[in-house]
Amino acid sequence: MDIATIIGLTLSTVAVFGGFMFEGGKIEAVLQPTAAIIIGGGTIGTLFVQFPMEHIIACAKGLKNALMPPKYPLAKTIADIVSYAQKARREGVVSLESDASASKNTFLKKALSLAVDGTESRLIREAMEVEIQVLTEEGEAGAKVMEAGGGYAPTIGILGAVLGLIHVMENINDPAKLGSGIAVAFVATVYGVFLANVIFLPLGSKLKMRNGEAVLQYELILMGVLGIVDGENPRIIEQKLTGFLGEHGHHQNKAKA
Repeated sequence: MDIATIIGLTLSTVAVFGGFMFEGGKIEAVLQPTAAIIIGGGTIGTLFVQFPMEHIIACAKGLKNALMPPKYPLAKTIADIVSYAQKARREGVVSLESDASASKNTFLKKALSLAVDGTESRLIREAMEVEIQVLTEEGEAGAKVMEAGGGYAPTIGILGAVLGLIHVMENINDPAKLGSGIAVAFVATVYGVFLANVIFLPLGSKLKMRNGEAVLQYELILMGVLGIVDGENPRIIEQKLTGFLGEHGHHQNKAKA
């Protein structure tokens, strides 16, 4: 569970609506099912119109990673690859067949399997870079869906406000119905802005960061396996891969941009 995401969402929600209540407002005033249906349904509907289903699915997978992020133990991955390099240096690359089968990392398993099969490093690079490209595009697709939602939600909120005002005008002679109509109008705008700036846009940035972490690990694995295939000294491989640990924080910041 990503504690930072949970804390952020909770703190933002409490700050916005708690501040409203602190000023004497009643929570019932902002709990408007009609406004929620208009904003939530309208925004999600526009996303389905703009993006193909595979992008929506990629976004759903990304949201799962945002709340329950997979762990990318780069230090352990480096240690495993160096161990494989030492074994390959002693017994040959073919000796890594059992290690490839036992690996729980699908990318590492595929790269090692190609190496064990005697595939040239150039062909391994070409094949695995396709995997990296697919992962990158999938992560970017999910982030784009969230960012688009951040753009649509406030606009749909304005639409909900206009609909609420139309309802008010229709009942201008019935004071009993004016309050609810005006409430829906204003709350719709609040929901739209809230969803955009607290949910969609921040989570879109988080998806970019998570995808950057996954791509970084894939690149590390590819470099390590290519070093093994090329017969590089395990110490040289370790020095190369250790550089990824220093770039980890920089890569995350770049992914947020």
